[in-house]
Amino acid sequence: MEFAYSFAGLVVGFIVGLTGIGGGALMTPILIVVFGIPPVTAVSTDLLYAAITKGGGIFSYAKKKLVEYKIVLLLLSGSLPGSLLTLHYLKGLDGLEQIEHLMNLTLGVSLVLTSIAVFFRNKIRAKALEWQDTAFAHHGRRWRPYITVAMGLVLGGLVTLSSVGAGALGTALLILLYPRMSMPAIVGTDLLHAVVLTAVAGAGHYGMGNVDLTLLIYLVIGSLPGVFVGSHLGTRLSPKVMQPIMGSLLLAIGLRFVLAG
Repeated sequence: MEFAYSFAGLVVGFIVGLTGIGGGALMTPILIVVFGIPPVTAVSTDLLYAAITKGGGIFSYAKKKLVEYKIVLLLLSGSLPGSLLTLHYLKGLDGLEQIEHLMNLTLGVSLVLTSIAVFFRNKIRAKALEWQDTAFAHHGRRWRPYITVAMGLVLGGLVTLSSVGAGALGTALLILLYPRMSMPAIVGTDLLHAVVLTAVAGAGHYGMGNVDLTLLIYLVIGSLPGVFVGSHLGTRLSPKVMQPIMGSLLLAIGLRFVLAG
C-alpha cells in the first residue's frame, strides 16, 4: 500500500508538471475513490501535500520578479479568515458523517468550477482584455481591492473544505480582475497565495488530528520526481491539447462527487 501511495504521488506529480493543473483536484479524489481514505483525512493530508509540492516553485517566480505581493496580501486578507472561519465551523459540527457529506459536496462543486476555469481560461483572458478599456472597467477599478479580498474569502472556504481551487480558480479570478498582468506574473502570484493558504488550512486540520503524516510522506516521495519529469516533457505539449483533456477529466470527477452527495 505504501508503494501504491507513492505511485499515486508520482502520477499526480507528473500530470502537474506536464500541465500545471490538477494537484489537489486529482489527488484528493484518488485518495477517496481509489484508496478508500475518509474525505476528512484525504482533504487534510492533501492540503499539506499541496503546500510542500508547490512551495519549491515560488522561488523561481520570485527571483524573476513575477510575484505581485500587494495582490497576494489582498487575497490572503480574505482567504486566511475564510479558512480559519471554516475550520472553526468544522469543529462545531456534530458527527463525522455530517463533515464528510459537506466535504464531498464542496469537493464536487470545486472540481466542476475548476474544470470550467480550465476549459475557458483563454476565453476568460481574451474577454478580460476586451473589457479593460470600457467605462464599466474604469469605474470598477476602485472596487477591485475589495473584490479581491471577497474572492479570497470564498477561496479560503472552498480550499479548506475540499483542498481544491487555489490553483485554477485563483488563476481565473486574477485573469478577470487584473487582465494587464502577464500570465507568468498571474501564475507566480497565485502560486504564492496557494502555498500560504494550503499551509495554513493544512496546519489547522493537523491541529484537529485529521492529517495522516505517513500518507503525506509517501505521497511527497512519489510526487517530487513526477513533477520533475513532467515539467521537462510539458514544454513539448500544446496547452490546446492538454486543457480540454484536463477540463473533461475534472468535470467528470466533480459531477461524480456532486451526484453522490
